[in-house]
Amino acid sequence: MNYQTREDRGAMIVAFEGDVDLQSSPDARKVLLEAVGKGMPIMVDLSGVGYIDSSGVASLVESFQAARKAGQDLVLVSVSDGARRVLELARLDKVFTICDTLDDGIASIG
Repeated sequence: MNYQTREDRGAMIVAFEGDVDLQSSPDARKVLLEAVGKGMPIMVDLSGVGYIDSSGVASLVESFQAARKAGQDLVLVSVSDGARRVLELARLDKVFTICDTLDDGIASIG
């Protein structure tokens, strides 16, 4: 798994690429919680994620809870088909705000 972070229009963008699985989820968790620590809305771009397992989903959920506790938004954007299927199976598509594009994600917070 690779990732990139950047600021864009008042939000922290975290883009993952590759598989978010048992091996890489600790890194994903660290990156996401650091993003929460910035105090900005967070857009998690999952367009490059081919596969996400339960440990990767747990990292997303923990970060979502930390963001909510801090009064921040955490939105999933450009979710790949594979990641979307896993989120739907876990019924987390009802918990997370999921937007088709970064622009839609930015609009959803403002």
